[in-house]
Amino acid sequence: MLNEFKTFVMRGNVMDLAIGVIIGAAFGKIVDSLVKDVIMPPIGLLMGGVDFANAFAVLKEGSTPGPYASLKAAQDAGANVFAYGNFVNTIIQFVILAFAVFMMVKALNRMKVSTAAEAPPPPPDVPILEEIRDILKAQKL
Repeated sequence: MLNEFKTFVMRGNVMDLAIGVIIGAAFGKIVDSLVKDVIMPPIGLLMGGVDFANAFAVLKEGSTPGPYASLKAAQDAGANVFAYGNFVNTIIQFVILAFAVFMMVKALNRMKVSTAAEAPPPPPDVPILEEIRDILKAQKL
C-alpha cells in the first residue's frame, strides 16, 4: 500500500497540482494586496473617503454602546456587525483571480492548438510501414 501511495504521489499530475497550489496561494496574496492597497483606496476616495475594509453596519450593539470608530472596535465591543466592506474586497479579489486563471487557460489552449497545427507531416515511408504492419497482424489471425 505504501508503494502504491508513493507511485500515486510521484505521478506528474500530482506534482503539477502541488506546484499549482503553492503558486496559487502566493498569487492569492499578491491579488489580496493589489485589491486592498492599490484598487480599493482610489475607489474609496472617489466614493467620499470610504475605507472599504472598515465598511460595516451594526446589527446589534455590543457591551459597549456605539457608535464605533472602526470594524475592529465594534467587534472588540462584542457588537454583531455586517462587514460588507470585506465582502466587497473579497468579490473583487475573486474577479481578478478568475480573470487571471481564464487568461492562463486561454493561453494554454492557444499553445496546444498551435503546437498541434505545427506538427510536421509523417515521412512518406511511415504510411507504407503502417500498412505492412496491419497486413502482418491480419496474417497472424
